[in-house]
Amino acid sequence: MLALRLPPDIEQRLEALAKATGRSKSFYAREAIIEYLGDLEDVYLAEGRLAELRAGRSHTLPLEDVMQAYGLED
Repeated sequence: MLALRLPPDIEQRLEALAKATGRSKSFYAREAIIEYLGDLEDVYLAEGRLAELRAGRSHTLPLEDVMQAYGLED
């Protein structure tokens, strides 16, 4: 269960969308969270990887080496 307050303009937009499509406001809130959650997870993963690289605890590989290792050369 999740309860949240939205600014009035966002609440009105959500209400209008729900009415226009016959879906619930909860449906759209759930869809937006699911979509955005994946993006946020990707950002935090990338930021963590960058921190590891900058700290010298990880390394990179040239694209050519990766392609060769997986047989993806032209």
